[in-house]
Amino acid sequence: MKKYITLFSLLFITITLFSQTEEQQITETLNRYIQGSSYSYPKLIESAFYEEASLFLSKKDQEIWLLSPKEYGALFEKRERGVFNGRYGKILTIDVSNNIAMAKAEISIPKSNMLFIDIFLLKKLEGKWKIISKAAAQIVD
Repeated sequence: MKKYITLFSLLFITITLFSQTEEQQITETLNRYIQGSSYSYPKLIESAFYEEASLFLSKKDQEIWLLSPKEYGALFEKRERGVFNGRYGKILTIDVSNNIAMAKAEISIPKSNMLFIDIFLLKKLEGKWKIISKAAAQIVD
């Protein structure tokens, strides 16, 4: 009986460590997007995405604004790289299921009084987590 408890404990620890490792890798991917968009690094933003990903964004007077990762990165192209541009990002949740994941982040831009919720779909491709889709909604008080 003691053998089974030890075996079960080791299995549980292994599964827990695996999940933490996956979640850490996803966090790193999301942080590339957050850091890239907060410090105006278009290539860092693009590196977080699968190149054919779709970004469904919010834009005033437009029901949906669809961009590719390259088009989204280009929005930061003319800004000074490495200088904080006022965008704060915070990962709220990550839910992993094998080689797919869903994540939620809050993006705030206090100087413009803007708050967004971003929902991400991620997939592990060739051993690396990539954002395959992103939808953003502006939260209005």
